Amino acid sequence: MKLFRMAAVLLAVLAGPAYAQMPNLNLLQDGPGKTPEEKAAEAERDKAYKETLKKIPDAKASNDPWGGMRSDPPKQPAAPKAAATSAPKKTKTGTAAN
Repeated sequence: MKLFRMAAVLLAVLAGPAYAQMPNLNLLQDGPGKTPEEKAAEAERDKAYKETLKKIPDAKASNDPWGGMRSDPPKQPAAPKAAATSAPKKTKTGTAAN
């Protein structure tokens, strides 16, 4: 009985990924095609829509009363210079026992 249960579990584990890769088939046919009159009406609607879009005026400049009061964005700091040509001077600290 354990062997049968283990075989069922193994089959389920192996079949899971294969089932996920099955193509999605649509067995229902698409609706009937459009008649020439419907195609002509749709073309006329599209043409009227595009003409209407051309009539829309361009957007005007923003009317922001505080626009001139804002400061400029912060400037980027200058790039750091390459390594110094001379080594920095070391100073001794502590007692003076020379």
